[in-house]
Amino acid sequence: MEPKGYDAVLLASFGGPEGQDDVIPFLRNVTRGRGIPDERLEEVSHHYRAFGGVSPINGQNRELKAALEAELDARGIELPVYWGNRNWDPYIPETLQRMYDDGHRRVLMLTTSAYSCYSSCRQYREDIGVALTETGLAGRLEVDKVRQYFDHPGFVEPFVEGTTAGLAQVREALDAADGSRDGEIRVLFATHSIPTRDAEAAGRSGSEPREFEGGSAYVAQHLANARAVMAAVAPDVAWDLVYQSRSGAPHIPWLEPDINDHLEAIAGGEDGAPIVKGVVIVPLGFVSDHMEVAWDLDTEALETCEKLGIQAVRVPTPGVHGKFVAGLVDLIRERTSDDTVADRPHVTDLGPWYDVCRPGCCENFRGAKPVIAEAGVELAGASAGQDES
Repeated sequence: MEPKGYDAVLLASFGGPEGQDDVIPFLRNVTRGRGIPDERLEEVSHHYRAFGGVSPINGQNRELKAALEAELDARGIELPVYWGNRNWDPYIPETLQRMYDDGHRRVLMLTTSAYSCYSSCRQYREDIGVALTETGLAGRLEVDKVRQYFDHPGFVEPFVEGTTAGLAQVREALDAADGSRDGEIRVLFATHSIPTRDAEAAGRSGSEPREFEGGSAYVAQHLANARAVMAAVAPDVAWDLVYQSRSGAPHIPWLEPDINDHLEAIAGGEDGAPIVKGVVIVPLGFVSDHMEVAWDLDTEALETCEKLGIQAVRVPTPGVHGKFVAGLVDLIRERTSDDTVADRPHVTDLGPWYDVCRPGCCENFRGAKPVIAEAGVELAGASAGQDES
């Protein structure tokens, strides 16, 4: 798209409960339209209950908003930053209304989701369309979205730093135990699993078909990023792409392998298969250390490692890393006529991604909006897309 004179930035995210009393109302929002009773929601609320009913995501978005404001101010870019969520306060429709009431007419949306699939890209655009209609702002408030930034250096370089540090920590732990060899260490790049049909639709368009590794832009983007990280860190160390947070009906196929199943497989055993004694878990699919990282990786995956006797380190997400925040502001600059930069950096051959994806890209096959499980919520008959943080 041509640069425009935007007058505000919308930081759009998923949202999460901020206390025990919020958990069920939040899960009602996530599963709205599916008729799931509160009793069933309570059965799957244990991820939140274990953390006092508080998801880290809202606090992290407050920190990210403040960091973006500071970086914009440091560069002399006069764009106020607003924050809106899909599933909890502050909600996107109310935030758009507030932006309009404050006098803004052209808004650039920045999301906490880096990769291409329905739930992490197209659904944001659809949600904005619905919100503009609900608030009566359609035709009065213009909202555009920045490109998917999966391979922007600002997103990738924090993972390079974290993976370097993680490998050093695992090697030190193994040396202290009984000595180690690089062949006994594996790097696992973890991301949210999605239904395979959704994955196959990611990045595809009937008008401009494009082939991707693994049959999906979602898979190809993660693989390309993982290769870029390992090329910069340790080209000779083995690595795998694994998935987490599967939810929904068990008969629907999702991307595999699950990280816990894969840990069991690579740990080895009596059949003489290679034994992995140390792993570095890189949450490559996520922007911040939200509930899916805190539960599915820091709790479940690390417990699996402990059970198997595997030394493990989980790498931080970008969060408010200086390079990540600077990279997000660079993405804003790409689109603003007052501060345009022509360069669109990218670390893989897949990028830079489109400002506006092609018609039919990342199609939603389920008609109604899919459930997105921020904590790997498992609900019979419900299916989840990728969490965007």
